[in-house]
Amino acid sequence: MRIALFGKNIKSECFDYIALLLENLENLGIQITVYEPFFNTIKGNYNFKESVTVFNDYTQIKSNTDILISLGGDGTMLDTISLVRDSGIPVMGINLGRLGFLASINKDMIIPSISAIYNGNYSLDKRTLVKIETENNPFGEVNYALNEMTVYKKNPMSMLTIKVFVNGEFLNSYWSDGLIISTPTGSTAYSLSCGGPIITPNSENFIITPISTHNLTVRPIVIPDTSIIRIKVEARENDYFASLDSRSFSIESTKEIMVMKEDFKINLLKMNNQNFFSTIRHKLLWGNDARN
Repeated sequence: MRIALFGKNIKSECFDYIALLLENLENLGIQITVYEPFFNTIKGNYNFKESVTVFNDYTQIKSNTDILISLGGDGTMLDTISLVRDSGIPVMGINLGRLGFLASINKDMIIPSISAIYNGNYSLDKRTLVKIETENNPFGEVNYALNEMTVYKKNPMSMLTIKVFVNGEFLNSYWSDGLIISTPTGSTAYSLSCGGPIITPNSENFIITPISTHNLTVRPIVIPDTSIIRIKVEARENDYFASLDSRSFSIESTKEIMVMKEDFKINLLKMNNQNFFSTIRHKLLWGNDARN
């Protein structure tokens, strides 16, 4: 078995958990390859028993990696999308951050989780991606996102007028700070903070959620993920921001954006004792009442 490790900024108090993970992987005889910037961060805090290889991009792991483990929070998990792309490599997130909907393995569960992986006691949770198409697409080949695509204003003192069409039919003009088009996975992220609903991962929907809309009667709407969404933005500035998860670029106001479902899905690795409902109960503190 060959496992790739990915991480970014790791706090010093997390190094013991990383060492525990590496020790368990090595004891099981698992081949390890590490994202090179992450390797440079941890190499002074752990003495590898065997030589490890490093990688920097998709091409170096796409055909020779069984599982990618993300070490950090949900933001780190989202960054793995550009590494696994359409390879089908399952991604498991070990939460070294805060809330962790995607990075759902608690750091105290590292040993049993690695044992479960080694013995094949896990399942794959296939997650839909949202992608965009626009003229001179600045996102290049990675023009898709796991959580959401967002358009938002550059000038904090003005609003955007965002015209949205679904399958060629006019939906609405949103006077707002921006607009989120979320996948079911992203329903517990930015969309949720703007009043959007929680959608189960296999719902096959998109959520269109305005950000700080000026018209209080406008609410989020759920549509089938087979829909083609066209966005036209009017702004006082010559451009606005468009983002795919944590990646953002400036888009000229004259350019429209087409939003749709990506042709492939991302495999999230899930322990057999995990499910979506238990995750949201735990993460959102449902039922956490002093009377219970």
